[in-house]
Amino acid sequence: MNIEIIQAGKDLPIDRALALSMTIKSFKGRRDVEVHLFRHSWDPEEEEAIDWDKLLATQGMSGAEEAAGSRHVVLEALTSEERDRIVDYLKQHYAGRLAAISSMPIPFPVPIGLVALSDMSEGKTIGFIHFERIPHFDLGIALRGFYDLSQHPPIVETEGNPN
Repeated sequence: MNIEIIQAGKDLPIDRALALSMTIKSFKGRRDVEVHLFRHSWDPEEEEAIDWDKLLATQGMSGAEEAAGSRHVVLEALTSEERDRIVDYLKQHYAGRLAAISSMPIPFPVPIGLVALSDMSEGKTIGFIHFERIPHFDLGIALRGFYDLSQHPPIVETEGNPN
């Protein structure tokens, strides 16, 4: 399993600034499925305590409706301590099933108008891994994993009948 942790090249404006993903070798009939890991819920007081004008690309827009998704992108991000705990958990429980784990800082300032993963709905090819449903997941982090099966090749290619 390849683990790539990209450190920030400069000081980050907030501790909650890290993206994390894993690549599952085989998942729901597809190969090498990339799953984006994120916090799916948080305390509303945490959102209120952040100085959004320091984090968002457009000053004075932090309270605007079109900035909600961008705020959620930051709130979904992980701290380095959370990231390290999740990486250790994945290595302990899923090392044989994962091809890769990668992490990098999210870019700041965050543009207005983004759609957060926690704001998306499941569909025909997109879905979520609900870590809270896994009995041995006890990290105390409201963690989910977003995937889009349409972005990954099927394990078995469908071929015409040679009859």
